[in-house]
Amino acid sequence: MVSRVIPVEVFDLVIFGATGDLARRKILPGLYRRYLAGQVPGESRIIGAARTELDSAGFRDLVAQAIAEFMPSAPRGDDLAAFLALLDYVSIDAAKGEDGWRTLAGLMRDGVVRAFYFSVAPSLFGELAEKLHTHGIANAESRIVVEKPFGRDLATARALNATLASHFEESQIYRIDHYLGKETVQNLMAVRFANILFEPLWNSQFIDHVQITVAETVGVEGRGSYYDKSGAMRDMVQNHLMQLLCLIAMEPPFHFDPNAVRDEKLKVIRALQPVPADDIVRGQYHATKTAPGYLQDSENPESRTESYIALKVHVANWRWKGTPFYLRTGKKLRARASEIAIVFKEPPHSIFDDAEGWRENVLVIRLQPNEGMNLSVMIKEPGPGGMRLMQVPLDMSFADALGEEAADIPDAYERLIMDVIRGNQTLFMRGDELEAAWAWTDPIIQGWEARGDRPRGYDQGSSGPEDALMLMHRDGRRWREIRE
Repeated sequence: MVSRVIPVEVFDLVIFGATGDLARRKILPGLYRRYLAGQVPGESRIIGAARTELDSAGFRDLVAQAIAEFMPSAPRGDDLAAFLALLDYVSIDAAKGEDGWRTLAGLMRDGVVRAFYFSVAPSLFGELAEKLHTHGIANAESRIVVEKPFGRDLATARALNATLASHFEESQIYRIDHYLGKETVQNLMAVRFANILFEPLWNSQFIDHVQITVAETVGVEGRGSYYDKSGAMRDMVQNHLMQLLCLIAMEPPFHFDPNAVRDEKLKVIRALQPVPADDIVRGQYHATKTAPGYLQDSENPESRTESYIALKVHVANWRWKGTPFYLRTGKKLRARASEIAIVFKEPPHSIFDDAEGWRENVLVIRLQPNEGMNLSVMIKEPGPGGMRLMQVPLDMSFADALGEEAADIPDAYERLIMDVIRGNQTLFMRGDELEAAWAWTDPIIQGWEARGDRPRGYDQGSSGPEDALMLMHRDGRRWREIRE
Protein backbone atom coordinates (compact mmCIF):
# COMPACT_ATOMS: atom_id res chain seq x y z
CA MET A 1 0.00 0.00 0.00
CA VAL A 2 1.46 3.32 -1.06
CA SER A 3 -0.05 6.58 0.14
CA ARG A 4 -0.34 9.36 -2.40
CA VAL A 5 0.92 12.81 -1.53
CA ILE A 6 -0.68 15.52 -3.64
CA PRO A 7 1.09 18.89 -3.41
CA VAL A 8 -1.03 21.92 -2.61
CA GLU A 9 -0.88 25.24 -4.42
CA VAL A 10 1.87 27.73 -3.69
CA PHE A 11 0.86 29.74 -0.63
CA ASP A 12 1.75 32.51 1.77
CA LEU A 13 0.79 31.40 5.30
CA VAL A 14 0.95 34.00 8.07
CA ILE A 15 0.92 32.54 11.59
CA PHE A 16 -0.13 35.10 14.21
CA GLY A 17 1.18 33.96 17.59
CA ALA A 18 4.07 32.22 15.85
CA THR A 19 6.26 32.16 18.97
CA GLY A 20 3.54 30.61 21.13
CA ASP A 21 3.24 27.06 22.41
CA LEU A 22 0.78 25.76 19.80
CA ALA A 23 2.86 27.06 16.91
CA ARG A 24 6.05 25.54 18.33
CA ARG A 25 4.50 22.19 19.25
CA LYS A 26 2.15 21.53 16.36
CA ILE A 27 1.87 24.06 13.56
CA LEU A 28 5.51 24.63 12.56
CA PRO A 29 6.73 21.03 13.05
CA GLY A 30 3.65 19.87 11.15
CA LEU A 31 4.48 22.14 8.24
CA TYR A 32 8.00 20.73 8.20
CA ARG A 33 6.60 17.18 7.98
CA ARG A 34 4.42 18.21 5.04
CA TYR A 35 7.45 19.80 3.41
CA LEU A 36 9.45 16.61 3.84
CA ALA A 37 6.55 14.64 2.34
CA GLY A 38 6.66 16.83 -0.77
CA GLN A 39 3.29 18.44 -0.15
CA VAL A 40 4.51 22.01 0.43
CA PRO A 41 5.83 23.62 -2.78
CA GLY A 42 9.27 25.13 -2.45
CA GLU A 43 7.98 28.51 -3.64
CA SER A 44 5.65 28.80 -0.63
CA ARG A 45 6.38 31.05 2.34
CA ILE A 46 5.58 30.79 6.03
CA ILE A 47 5.59 34.13 7.82
CA GLY A 48 5.64 34.29 11.60
CA ALA A 49 3.99 37.25 13.30
CA ALA A 50 4.02 37.96 17.04
CA ARG A 51 4.79 40.63 19.63
CA THR A 52 8.20 39.07 20.34
CA GLU A 53 11.01 41.21 19.00
CA LEU A 54 12.83 38.95 16.56
CA ASP A 55 14.36 39.21 13.13
CA SER A 56 13.89 36.51 10.49
CA ALA A 57 17.15 34.78 11.44
CA GLY A 58 16.06 34.64 15.08
CA PHE A 59 12.69 33.16 14.07
CA ARG A 60 14.39 30.49 11.97
CA ASP A 61 16.52 29.56 14.99
CA LEU A 62 13.39 29.31 17.12
CA VAL A 63 11.71 27.04 14.56
CA ALA A 64 14.83 24.86 14.27
CA GLN A 65 14.81 24.43 18.05
CA ALA A 66 11.10 23.54 18.03
CA ILE A 67 11.66 20.91 15.35
CA ALA A 68 14.58 19.45 17.32
CA GLU A 69 12.42 19.30 20.47
CA PHE A 70 9.16 18.01 19.03
CA MET A 71 10.48 16.06 16.01
CA PRO A 72 13.72 14.58 17.38
CA SER A 73 14.01 11.96 14.63
CA ALA A 74 13.31 14.35 11.75
CA PRO A 75 16.01 14.88 9.11
CA ARG A 76 18.34 17.82 9.52
CA GLY A 77 20.98 19.11 7.11
CA ASP A 78 19.89 20.29 3.68
CA ASP A 79 16.20 19.42 4.19
CA LEU A 80 15.90 21.57 7.29
CA ALA A 81 17.94 24.37 5.74
CA ALA A 82 15.65 24.41 2.70
CA PHE A 83 12.55 24.52 4.90
CA LEU A 84 13.94 27.32 7.07
CA ALA A 85 14.60 29.31 3.91
CA LEU A 86 10.81 29.49 3.41
CA LEU A 87 10.40 31.34 6.71
CA ASP A 88 10.14 35.03 7.40
CA TYR A 89 9.10 37.04 10.45
CA VAL A 90 7.36 40.31 11.28
CA SER A 91 7.05 41.75 14.77
CA ILE A 92 3.41 42.84 15.25
CA ASP A 93 1.29 43.76 18.26
CA ALA A 94 -2.30 43.30 17.12
CA ALA A 95 -3.72 45.47 19.88
CA LYS A 96 -1.28 48.37 19.70
CA GLY A 97 -0.09 50.64 16.96
CA GLU A 98 0.56 50.09 13.28
CA ASP A 99 4.13 48.85 13.47
CA GLY A 100 4.77 45.82 11.31
CA TRP A 101 1.55 45.88 9.30
CA ARG A 102 3.04 47.75 6.37
CA THR A 103 5.99 45.36 6.41
CA LEU A 104 3.61 42.39 6.35
CA ALA A 105 1.60 43.94 3.51
CA GLY A 106 4.80 44.31 1.51
CA LEU A 107 5.55 40.60 1.88
CA MET A 108 2.24 39.46 0.38
CA ARG A 109 2.36 38.17 -3.19
CA ASP A 110 -0.30 38.17 -5.90
CA GLY A 111 -1.33 34.91 -7.54
CA VAL A 112 -0.80 32.64 -4.53
CA VAL A 113 -3.10 31.39 -1.78
CA ARG A 114 -3.11 33.73 1.23
CA ALA A 115 -3.93 32.09 4.57
CA PHE A 116 -3.81 33.57 8.07
CA TYR A 117 -3.67 31.38 11.17
CA PHE A 118 -4.97 33.12 14.31
CA SER A 119 -3.06 31.17 16.98
CA VAL A 120 -3.91 33.87 19.52
CA ALA A 121 -6.54 34.63 22.15
CA PRO A 122 -10.06 35.09 20.69
CA SER A 123 -10.11 38.65 22.06
CA LEU A 124 -7.60 39.54 19.33
CA PHE A 125 -9.55 38.03 16.40
CA GLY A 126 -11.41 41.26 15.68
CA GLU A 127 -8.27 43.41 15.76
CA LEU A 128 -6.46 41.04 13.43
CA ALA A 129 -9.35 40.75 11.00
CA GLU A 130 -9.82 44.52 10.84
CA LYS A 131 -6.14 45.31 10.28
CA LEU A 132 -5.74 42.64 7.62
CA HIS A 133 -8.35 44.53 5.63
CA THR A 134 -7.31 48.05 6.59
CA HIS A 135 -3.81 47.41 5.23
CA GLY A 136 -4.99 45.48 2.16
CA ILE A 137 -3.28 42.28 3.32
CA ALA A 138 -6.35 40.03 3.01
CA ASN A 139 -8.27 39.74 -0.25
CA ALA A 140 -11.52 38.07 -1.32
CA GLU A 141 -9.82 34.70 -1.68
CA SER A 142 -7.91 34.78 1.61
CA ARG A 143 -8.60 32.20 4.34
CA ILE A 144 -8.39 32.59 8.11
CA VAL A 145 -7.95 29.79 10.64
CA VAL A 146 -9.30 30.39 14.14
CA GLU A 147 -8.55 28.27 17.21
CA LYS A 148 -10.92 27.47 20.05
CA PRO A 149 -12.33 28.59 22.37
CA PHE A 150 -15.05 29.83 20.00
CA GLY A 151 -16.76 31.80 22.75
CA ARG A 152 -17.78 30.59 26.20
CA ASP A 153 -21.55 30.61 25.60
CA LEU A 154 -24.07 31.30 22.84
CA ALA A 155 -23.93 35.09 23.25
CA THR A 156 -20.13 35.30 22.97
CA ALA A 157 -20.07 32.79 20.11
CA ARG A 158 -22.56 34.90 18.18
CA ALA A 159 -20.53 38.02 18.86
CA LEU A 160 -17.36 36.29 17.68
CA ASN A 161 -19.07 35.05 14.52
CA ALA A 162 -20.41 38.54 13.86
CA THR A 163 -16.94 40.05 14.30
CA LEU A 164 -15.39 37.64 11.82
CA ALA A 165 -18.33 37.98 9.41
CA SER A 166 -17.86 41.76 9.27
CA HIS A 167 -14.55 41.19 7.51
CA PHE A 168 -14.69 37.69 5.96
CA GLU A 169 -17.26 35.52 4.22
CA GLU A 170 -18.22 32.25 5.89
CA SER A 171 -16.45 30.42 3.05
CA GLN A 172 -13.19 32.07 4.15
CA ILE A 173 -13.43 31.12 7.87
CA TYR A 174 -11.92 27.84 9.08
CA ARG A 175 -12.80 27.03 12.72
CA ILE A 176 -10.31 24.32 13.53
CA ASP A 177 -11.06 21.30 15.73
CA HIS A 178 -8.03 19.02 15.60
CA TYR A 179 -10.09 15.94 16.50
CA LEU A 180 -11.68 16.07 13.04
CA GLY A 181 -8.22 15.86 11.47
CA LYS A 182 -7.45 12.49 13.05
CA GLU A 183 -7.15 9.66 10.54
CA THR A 184 -9.48 7.37 12.47
CA VAL A 185 -12.21 9.99 12.74
CA GLN A 186 -12.26 10.29 8.97
CA ASN A 187 -12.17 6.52 8.67
CA LEU A 188 -15.36 6.45 10.70
CA MET A 189 -17.07 8.14 7.75
CA ALA A 190 -15.43 5.69 5.34
CA VAL A 191 -16.54 2.68 7.40
CA ARG A 192 -20.12 3.96 7.51
CA PHE A 193 -20.60 5.26 4.02
CA ALA A 194 -18.18 3.24 1.84
CA ASN A 195 -19.27 -0.21 3.07
CA ILE A 196 -22.70 -1.86 2.89
CA LEU A 197 -21.80 -3.92 5.97
CA PHE A 198 -22.53 -1.37 8.70
CA GLU A 199 -24.92 1.30 7.46
CA PRO A 200 -28.04 -0.97 7.42
CA LEU A 201 -27.32 -1.75 11.11
CA TRP A 202 -26.52 1.86 12.07
CA ASN A 203 -29.73 2.66 13.93
CA SER A 204 -31.68 2.06 17.13
CA GLN A 205 -33.03 -1.27 15.90
CA PHE A 206 -29.58 -2.85 16.12
CA ILE A 207 -27.43 -0.53 18.28
CA ASP A 208 -27.99 -0.72 22.03
CA HIS A 209 -25.92 2.34 22.96
CA VAL A 210 -22.84 4.37 22.04
CA GLN A 211 -19.97 5.35 24.35
CA ILE A 212 -17.60 8.21 23.59
CA THR A 213 -14.62 8.51 25.93
CA VAL A 214 -11.79 11.06 25.96
CA ALA A 215 -9.60 10.37 29.00
CA GLU A 216 -6.44 12.22 29.97
CA THR A 217 -3.80 11.40 32.57
CA VAL A 218 -2.65 15.01 32.94
CA GLY A 219 -4.27 17.59 35.20
CA VAL A 220 -4.69 21.32 34.67
CA GLU A 221 -1.42 22.37 36.27
CA GLY A 222 0.09 25.36 34.50
CA ARG A 223 -3.23 26.43 32.96
CA GLY A 224 -5.49 26.18 36.00
CA SER A 225 -6.66 29.80 35.97
CA TYR A 226 -7.75 29.48 32.30
CA TYR A 227 -9.33 26.06 32.74
CA ASP A 228 -11.26 27.13 35.83
CA LYS A 229 -13.22 29.55 33.64
CA SER A 230 -14.21 26.80 31.22
CA GLY A 231 -14.25 23.28 32.64
CA ALA A 232 -14.70 19.96 30.87
CA MET A 233 -18.11 20.85 29.42
CA ARG A 234 -16.91 23.95 27.61
CA ASP A 235 -13.37 22.71 26.93
CA MET A 236 -14.21 19.25 25.54
CA VAL A 237 -17.90 18.34 25.26
CA GLN A 238 -19.16 21.40 23.40
CA ASN A 239 -16.61 20.91 20.63
CA HIS A 240 -14.55 17.69 20.47
CA LEU A 241 -17.10 15.19 21.79
CA MET A 242 -19.95 16.98 20.03
CA GLN A 243 -18.18 16.60 16.71
CA LEU A 244 -17.57 12.88 17.28
CA LEU A 245 -21.22 12.39 18.20
CA CYS A 246 -22.28 14.16 15.01
CA LEU A 247 -20.16 11.92 12.79
CA ILE A 248 -21.67 8.82 14.41
CA ALA A 249 -25.28 10.00 14.40
CA MET A 250 -25.57 12.00 11.16
CA GLU A 251 -27.49 10.85 8.10
CA PRO A 252 -25.55 10.07 4.91
CA PRO A 253 -24.86 13.36 3.08
CA PHE A 254 -25.72 13.43 -0.61
CA HIS A 255 -22.01 13.91 -1.37
CA PHE A 256 -18.72 14.21 0.49
CA ASP A 257 -18.91 17.95 0.18
CA PRO A 258 -18.19 20.58 2.88
CA ASN A 259 -21.69 22.01 3.17
CA ALA A 260 -23.44 18.68 2.64
CA VAL A 261 -21.50 17.09 5.51
CA ARG A 262 -21.96 20.09 7.79
CA ASP A 263 -25.69 20.29 7.00
CA GLU A 264 -26.12 16.75 8.34
CA LYS A 265 -24.04 17.46 11.43
CA LEU A 266 -26.16 20.53 12.15
CA LYS A 267 -29.33 18.42 12.01
CA VAL A 268 -27.90 16.13 14.71
CA ILE A 269 -27.05 19.02 17.04
CA ARG A 270 -30.53 20.50 16.62
CA ALA A 271 -32.04 17.08 17.41
CA LEU A 272 -30.21 16.72 20.74
CA GLN A 273 -32.68 16.60 23.61
CA PRO A 274 -32.21 18.67 26.77
CA VAL A 275 -30.25 16.70 29.38
CA PRO A 276 -31.92 16.34 32.81
CA ALA A 277 -29.81 16.83 35.94
CA ASP A 278 -30.00 13.11 36.78
CA ASP A 279 -28.18 12.29 33.53
CA ILE A 280 -25.15 14.49 34.29
CA VAL A 281 -22.20 13.66 36.56
CA ARG A 282 -19.47 16.21 37.22
CA GLY A 283 -16.25 15.62 39.14
CA GLN A 284 -12.97 17.10 40.39
CA TYR A 285 -9.83 15.06 41.06
CA HIS A 286 -8.68 14.83 44.68
CA ALA A 287 -5.25 15.72 45.99
CA THR A 288 -2.92 12.87 46.97
CA LYS A 289 0.04 12.78 49.32
CA THR A 290 2.35 13.59 46.42
CA ALA A 291 0.18 15.44 43.90
CA PRO A 292 -2.12 18.47 44.21
CA GLY A 293 -5.82 18.16 43.45
CA TYR A 294 -7.93 20.26 41.13
CA LEU A 295 -8.59 22.91 43.79
CA GLN A 296 -4.85 23.43 44.24
CA ASP A 297 -4.08 23.33 40.50
CA SER A 298 -6.79 25.89 39.78
CA GLU A 299 -5.65 28.06 42.71
CA ASN A 300 -9.31 28.39 43.66
CA PRO A 301 -10.26 26.49 46.85
CA GLU A 302 -13.95 27.29 46.28
CA SER A 303 -14.01 26.20 42.64
CA ARG A 304 -17.10 24.42 41.34
CA THR A 305 -15.59 23.85 37.89
CA GLU A 306 -15.54 20.25 36.69
CA SER A 307 -12.40 18.43 35.57
CA TYR A 308 -14.61 15.44 34.66
CA ILE A 309 -18.05 15.13 33.16
CA ALA A 310 -20.26 12.27 32.03
CA LEU A 311 -23.62 12.69 30.29
CA LYS A 312 -26.39 10.52 28.90
CA VAL A 313 -27.58 12.12 25.66
CA HIS A 314 -30.48 11.31 23.31
CA VAL A 315 -30.89 12.25 19.64
CA ALA A 316 -34.56 12.87 18.93
CA ASN A 317 -35.01 11.45 15.44
CA TRP A 318 -36.21 8.24 13.81
CA ARG A 319 -32.79 6.68 13.43
CA TRP A 320 -31.76 6.99 17.09
CA LYS A 321 -35.04 6.93 19.06
CA GLY A 322 -34.32 5.02 22.31
CA THR A 323 -30.55 4.63 21.78
CA PRO A 324 -28.56 6.59 24.39
CA PHE A 325 -25.17 8.17 23.76
CA TYR A 326 -22.95 8.17 26.84
CA LEU A 327 -20.22 10.84 26.77
CA ARG A 328 -17.40 11.17 29.28
CA THR A 329 -14.17 13.10 29.49
CA GLY A 330 -11.86 13.94 32.33
CA LYS A 331 -8.38 14.69 33.60
CA LYS A 332 -6.10 12.68 35.89
CA LEU A 333 -7.77 9.44 34.85
CA ARG A 334 -6.37 5.92 34.65
CA ALA A 335 -4.97 6.13 31.13
CA ARG A 336 -4.75 8.41 28.13
CA ALA A 337 -7.34 7.06 25.74
CA SER A 338 -9.88 8.34 23.25
CA GLU A 339 -12.36 5.95 21.71
CA ILE A 340 -15.85 5.53 20.31
CA ALA A 341 -17.61 2.25 21.10
CA ILE A 342 -20.69 1.23 19.12
CA VAL A 343 -22.37 -1.47 21.24
CA PHE A 344 -24.82 -3.64 19.28
CA LYS A 345 -27.87 -5.35 20.72
CA GLU A 346 -27.92 -9.04 21.57
CA PRO A 347 -29.54 -11.47 19.12
CA PRO A 348 -33.30 -11.73 19.57
CA HIS A 349 -32.96 -15.42 20.39
CA SER A 350 -29.93 -17.55 21.33
CA ILE A 351 -29.82 -21.13 20.14
CA PHE A 352 -26.83 -21.86 22.39
CA ASP A 353 -26.91 -23.07 25.99
CA ASP A 354 -23.74 -21.21 26.93
CA ALA A 355 -25.56 -18.00 27.81
CA GLU A 356 -22.85 -16.90 30.24
CA GLY A 357 -20.27 -16.89 27.48
CA TRP A 358 -22.25 -14.46 25.36
CA ARG A 359 -20.98 -10.91 24.88
CA GLU A 360 -22.37 -8.15 22.69
CA ASN A 361 -20.77 -7.21 19.40
CA VAL A 362 -18.83 -3.96 19.77
CA LEU A 363 -17.22 -1.81 17.10
CA VAL A 364 -14.46 0.24 18.73
CA ILE A 365 -12.86 3.19 16.95
CA ARG A 366 -9.63 4.15 18.75
CA LEU A 367 -8.55 7.74 18.23
CA GLN A 368 -5.50 7.65 20.52
CA PRO A 369 -3.20 6.02 21.25
CA ASN A 370 -2.71 3.21 18.67
CA GLU A 371 -5.21 4.53 16.15
CA GLY A 372 -7.36 1.86 14.61
CA MET A 373 -10.58 -0.11 14.81
CA ASN A 374 -11.69 -3.49 16.07
CA LEU A 375 -14.94 -5.39 15.97
CA SER A 376 -15.65 -7.87 18.76
CA VAL A 377 -17.54 -10.95 17.55
CA MET A 378 -18.57 -14.26 19.08
CA ILE A 379 -16.96 -17.54 17.97
CA LYS A 380 -16.78 -21.10 19.24
CA GLU A 381 -14.08 -21.67 21.82
CA PRO A 382 -11.55 -24.08 20.27
CA GLY A 383 -11.43 -27.67 21.52
CA PRO A 384 -13.82 -30.47 22.38
CA GLY A 385 -16.52 -30.26 25.01
CA GLY A 386 -19.49 -28.79 23.26
CA MET A 387 -20.41 -25.37 21.89
CA ARG A 388 -18.72 -22.95 24.25
CA LEU A 389 -18.66 -19.34 23.08
CA MET A 390 -15.94 -16.74 23.38
CA GLN A 391 -15.46 -13.19 22.17
CA VAL A 392 -12.55 -12.30 19.90
CA PRO A 393 -11.61 -9.04 18.17
CA LEU A 394 -11.28 -8.56 14.45
CA ASP A 395 -8.52 -6.02 14.85
CA MET A 396 -7.32 -3.38 12.40
CA SER A 397 -4.70 -1.11 13.87
CA PHE A 398 -3.00 1.31 11.50
CA ALA A 399 0.40 0.23 12.79
CA ASP A 400 -0.24 -3.40 11.83
CA ALA A 401 -2.19 -2.80 8.63
CA LEU A 402 0.03 -0.11 7.16
CA GLY A 403 3.42 -1.13 8.60
CA GLU A 404 6.05 1.56 8.14
CA GLU A 405 3.54 3.80 6.39
CA ALA A 406 1.65 4.17 9.69
CA ALA A 407 4.50 6.33 10.95
CA ASP A 408 3.86 8.71 8.04
CA ILE A 409 0.17 9.29 8.77
CA PRO A 410 -0.15 13.07 9.04
CA ASP A 411 -0.85 14.64 12.40
CA ALA A 412 -4.31 16.19 12.63
CA TYR A 413 -2.94 19.74 12.39
CA GLU A 414 -0.91 18.86 9.30
CA ARG A 415 -3.94 17.53 7.47
CA LEU A 416 -6.17 20.42 8.46
CA ILE A 417 -3.68 23.11 7.47
CA MET A 418 -3.29 21.48 4.06
CA ASP A 419 -7.10 21.46 3.75
CA VAL A 420 -7.09 25.21 4.43
CA ILE A 421 -4.66 25.75 1.58
CA ARG A 422 -6.84 23.57 -0.68
CA GLY A 423 -9.94 25.52 0.34
CA ASN A 424 -11.70 22.40 1.68
CA GLN A 425 -13.93 23.19 4.68
CA THR A 426 -15.36 19.67 5.19
CA LEU A 427 -13.50 19.09 8.48
CA PHE A 428 -14.11 22.58 9.89
CA MET A 429 -17.06 23.89 11.92
CA ARG A 430 -19.51 26.24 10.28
CA GLY A 431 -20.85 29.27 12.15
CA ASP A 432 -24.45 27.99 12.51
CA GLU A 433 -23.13 24.62 13.68
CA LEU A 434 -21.08 26.33 16.39
CA GLU A 435 -24.04 28.40 17.58
CA ALA A 436 -26.33 25.36 17.65
CA ALA A 437 -23.81 23.52 19.83
CA TRP A 438 -23.76 26.40 22.31
CA ALA A 439 -27.57 26.63 22.26
CA TRP A 440 -27.68 23.02 23.50
CA THR A 441 -24.79 23.43 25.95
CA ASP A 442 -25.84 26.66 27.67
CA PRO A 443 -28.98 25.34 29.45
CA ILE A 444 -26.99 22.42 30.88
CA ILE A 445 -24.38 24.75 32.39
CA GLN A 446 -27.00 27.24 33.54
CA GLY A 447 -28.90 24.41 35.23
CA TRP A 448 -26.09 23.26 37.49
CA GLU A 449 -25.04 26.85 38.21
CA ALA A 450 -28.61 27.70 39.30
CA ARG A 451 -28.76 24.60 41.51
CA GLY A 452 -25.36 25.34 43.01
CA ASP A 453 -24.17 21.80 42.25
CA ARG A 454 -20.70 20.85 43.46
CA PRO A 455 -18.63 18.38 41.43
CA ARG A 456 -18.10 14.94 42.96
CA GLY A 457 -14.57 14.09 44.04
CA TYR A 458 -12.63 11.26 42.42
CA ASP A 459 -9.23 9.68 42.90
CA GLN A 460 -6.39 10.44 40.55
CA GLY A 461 -5.66 7.42 38.35
CA SER A 462 -9.25 6.18 38.59
CA SER A 463 -12.05 6.02 36.02
CA GLY A 464 -13.82 9.03 37.54
CA PRO A 465 -16.52 9.54 40.19
CA GLU A 466 -18.56 6.58 41.43
CA ASP A 467 -21.71 8.41 40.37
CA ALA A 468 -20.60 8.09 36.75
CA LEU A 469 -20.58 4.30 37.12
CA MET A 470 -24.14 4.46 38.43
CA LEU A 471 -25.18 6.51 35.40
CA MET A 472 -24.61 3.34 33.38
CA HIS A 473 -25.45 0.70 36.00
CA ARG A 474 -28.99 1.96 36.51
CA ASP A 475 -29.59 1.28 32.79
CA GLY A 476 -28.13 -2.22 33.07
CA ARG A 477 -24.98 -1.18 31.22
CA ARG A 478 -21.37 -0.50 32.12
CA TRP A 479 -18.58 1.75 30.92
CA ARG A 480 -15.78 0.19 28.97
CA GLU A 481 -12.50 0.03 30.85
CA ILE A 482 -10.23 3.03 30.31
CA ARG A 483 -6.90 1.70 29.06
CA GLU A 484 -4.25 2.51 26.52
